[in-house]
Amino acid sequence: MNLLHNISQLAACRAEGGQAEIHDIADAALVWQGETIRWVGARADLPSEFEAAERIDAGGGLVIPGLVDCHTHLAFGGWRAEEFEQRIRGRSYLEIAQEGGGITRTVRLTREAREGALLERGAGFLREMLALGVTTVECKSGYGLDRENELKLLRVYRALAQTQPVRLVATFLGAHIVPPELREHREEYIRLLVEELIPIVARDKLATFCDVFVEASAFTVEEARRILLAGRAAGLAPKLHADQLASGGGAELAAEVGAASADHLDHASEAGVAAMARAGVVAVSLPLATLYLGQPPMPARRFIEAGVPVAVATDFNPGSAPSFHLPLALTLACTLQRMSPAEALKGATCYAARALGLGGRAGTLEAGRPADFAVIDAPSVNQWLYHFRANACRTTVIGGAVRWASA
Repeated sequence: MNLLHNISQLAACRAEGGQAEIHDIADAALVWQGETIRWVGARADLPSEFEAAERIDAGGGLVIPGLVDCHTHLAFGGWRAEEFEQRIRGRSYLEIAQEGGGITRTVRLTREAREGALLERGAGFLREMLALGVTTVECKSGYGLDRENELKLLRVYRALAQTQPVRLVATFLGAHIVPPELREHREEYIRLLVEELIPIVARDKLATFCDVFVEASAFTVEEARRILLAGRAAGLAPKLHADQLASGGGAELAAEVGAASADHLDHASEAGVAAMARAGVVAVSLPLATLYLGQPPMPARRFIEAGVPVAVATDFNPGSAPSFHLPLALTLACTLQRMSPAEALKGATCYAARALGLGGRAGTLEAGRPADFAVIDAPSVNQWLYHFRANACRTTVIGGAVRWASA
């Protein structure tokens, strides 16, 4: 049994309470045994039965639940650095995509990549994410866009889940865009998704979720509904990329199909926000993407005030969000979206876990829950997210075991 003490502030991030309620405890202690938390509370209230536990000094730091990155595109070939400069010089995301850049370019490079190379690269990314205090990562396909390569990406995720400590949740995003070779035959590609790939993915348990990019440059609301309902019927829970570049009814569709989350939402309508609130859909904010694309950020306050839980994630991908630095995304959620540090933290723990169907199994520090947590070199959540550093994480623990510690 282990006792973590000398904790300046501990944020339990339980489900109850609103976005800003992180259930913080000053001068806290945390007890775990094996993979499970036994007790969390103020050090002065520690039950006598735990006094004999092996003591571990948190160094006066902040203790938080292991961070949950609930939206990434972890496996891909190549990078798209040239598009970074093009956007700075005024080219839009859509203009670059229409000329063969954007997702289409990454699809070509990903199809060319060997499965082993994608596996090795993904493992490297996850090691660096682990060092930041991230213990759970959602990972999407969507850069294969044909039978062979979509399944290749999902096999990479399954292998990564078995060979490294970070908990992975795979999402089938075959409906990212229509691949270039079938652009004039959209119905043929949708049939491939609905009649072939979704059944295989569900049968082989290669993913938990089915996601669709609902946008003028990707899939219509009607097409997305068909794909998401087919996925749901096969046992894949719905998720959406919605209303990123324009208001297109994506938030409303997310509510209609009972999606676990709708992500981006920079241009969601008032009706869409209200529908998500009624349906209990998590809104996933991706401030790194709006930063890189130079767009107005998701109006997080509007969602919070409407009663929609707002998660925060990186959208890590080679084009519009080429960073897996979740703490940076949290700071941007504060500065760009006017979320308080506590609201941002709950968005990358409890609410991010809810967006992945892991409520109670990740993103919270409570007795009986998994011992997944990070020790941060800061006395409080406010200090951590205000004073941005390359990495403030001292230690990352998954399942009760130290998986990363600073030198």
